[in-house]
Amino acid sequence: MREIKTVCPRDCYDTCSLIVLVNDENKIVSIRGDKENPITQGFICARAAKDPERIYINRILYPYIRKGKKPKRSFEKVSWEKALDLVVSKLKEVLANYGSEYVLHLEYTGNQGLLTRYFSQRIWYAIGATRTDDSLCSRSGHEALFLHYGSSYGIQPEELPEMKLIVFWGFNALVSAPHLWSLSLKARRKEAVIVTIDPRRSETAKLSDIWLKIKPSSDVALAYGIARYLIEHNYVDLEFIEKWTYGYEEFKREVMKWTPSKVERVTGVKWSLIEKVGELYGKMRPSATMIGIGLQKNLYGAESVRAVSLIPALLGFHRGFYYSNSKGWLVDIAYLTGEKLTNKNCKVVSQVALSEHVERGEFKFIFIYNMNPALTIPNQRAFRKGLLRDDVFVVVYDTHWTETANYADVVLPAPTYLEKNDLVISYSHRYVRISKKIIEPLGESRNEIWLMRELAERLGLKEAWIFEEPWEALRKSLKNAFESGSFEDLIEGKTLKLKYRPRNEYQTLTGKIEFYSIKAEKLRLNPLPKQYPLELKDGEFILLNSSTSKYTHTQFREVYGPIPPIVVINSEDARLINVKEGDVVDLFNEYGRVRVKIVVDDFIQRGVLWSPRQLIGLNGEPQNSLIPSVTQKLGGGPIFNSSIVKIAKVLNFQN
Repeated sequence: MREIKTVCPRDCYDTCSLIVLVNDENKIVSIRGDKENPITQGFICARAAKDPERIYINRILYPYIRKGKKPKRSFEKVSWEKALDLVVSKLKEVLANYGSEYVLHLEYTGNQGLLTRYFSQRIWYAIGATRTDDSLCSRSGHEALFLHYGSSYGIQPEELPEMKLIVFWGFNALVSAPHLWSLSLKARRKEAVIVTIDPRRSETAKLSDIWLKIKPSSDVALAYGIARYLIEHNYVDLEFIEKWTYGYEEFKREVMKWTPSKVERVTGVKWSLIEKVGELYGKMRPSATMIGIGLQKNLYGAESVRAVSLIPALLGFHRGFYYSNSKGWLVDIAYLTGEKLTNKNCKVVSQVALSEHVERGEFKFIFIYNMNPALTIPNQRAFRKGLLRDDVFVVVYDTHWTETANYADVVLPAPTYLEKNDLVISYSHRYVRISKKIIEPLGESRNEIWLMRELAERLGLKEAWIFEEPWEALRKSLKNAFESGSFEDLIEGKTLKLKYRPRNEYQTLTGKIEFYSIKAEKLRLNPLPKQYPLELKDGEFILLNSSTSKYTHTQFREVYGPIPPIVVINSEDARLINVKEGDVVDLFNEYGRVRVKIVVDDFIQRGVLWSPRQLIGLNGEPQNSLIPSVTQKLGGGPIFNSSIVKIAKVLNFQN
């Protein structure tokens, strides 16, 4: 037996340091947490614990070429040579007959390794292929924070144990960031108070000291209500505001329009409870306002993030929120991808509205890796219809068989993170070490860099930067990125800490925190956060979805089975529409119809439904068939948590 240290690269706040046990037959036996990392603290989640099992299940181990019609999984196993000949032939044909903008390079965060995700994009930048704007997850929240702070970085996780108040706002940390939750519990053992603000009684809400059961999309009103309490009770740090902020008086005038009765009516939260949280904010210092990525996944989600982020500024805290710290690192991603190495202007399309582009046939060649878009993007019917077009050639490069692979013309085998060397940067904490290869790649899987070079050579591309040694490219992109230690120390296996941009540095037009955003005014947006109504007609429900503890997006179904096809409804709503626990219903709207089983539970409020993220219905339809490809005005983000559905009971259902 031998032990090897590595790092989990999944789309997760925590980016855990791991220790992998390998037996004499070179098979992975187990994975456990490494206590060396003070953030991840030596324990792992239910997902990472199953990697030793998942790595051997449902794998794509060889290249395949389609034999039958889509979307059947009908493929012929072929050699890499034959597969690449076909891929390059089709790619050359499209480039010659249509041009580079008809080639779509589609990826996201299935693996966040710098080499896996970013360096391998160089070939597509060299070609000048179309890419997406990465708006599917967190972009609207980033853009919201940019308006008032100039960038979106904030509190470091290592500060959490010293906080007196921690507010999880639209953030189910116990499931989505268990190590940040663990650090928060350390603060509570020192008598800190934990508050959760969420439309549903999430796992985090159940274990918090206070839960505010807010109506969906009413967060601006609640933030203004708390701000009003702080202003009226002299908890505002006026010296800080004078020195470090701009536009406070305009902000204050807007806040004071939000009377207690108005805030109660819009949010559904009693004013007495808002007063209680306001008092905690005022007295329990320092505090951390933890803004969940899910908070901004609705039509006006960016407005919510804007408003919530300004509460710490009232109290005199420099960036006293947490959303994502990725913009705080000194890592040159544009160099890694090749974006800054080419003069070609690549076309960029909305990731949220991608289905419409694909359905219209705007792309003749689509290369997909590091994501499962045939489940994860909105407006699934349109997207899948587009992949079925006769005039589009689809290549899927992945580790496991997915729904997207079913729409491929060529499928290529990729190694998992346990089968290659890489470097992973967390979007929450500063601790970095190499993600080491544990075992040799299974089957005939080949890594992203090998594939990029093979394609480039066959296409006759001459750009030297495509063929740059990858670890040398990493060295350049990480120049001056570390607080202490060198790139050589990293190569030797040491854990280093990233430098962090100053918390009291604001990249706004005034160089200050802008309560009243000048940038927003120039963009003809609301200079102050604005509360918009989200109204329902009779028979309509707001459908919320979020992650569960066993799955990272669509990963781990191999070991845990399908994501449960359920919908949770309030008991009073269930009574009114005459459904009960276990009944089968269709959730439907103009975009699709998804069949699920009813769960009755009052952890959800009236007029609201909740389902696990990215489930597949009992009728085979994905949850995202119900989600329109409508984009937010700010940041172009999705509206997953403000989609409206109706319910129809299914009689005489048989599996």
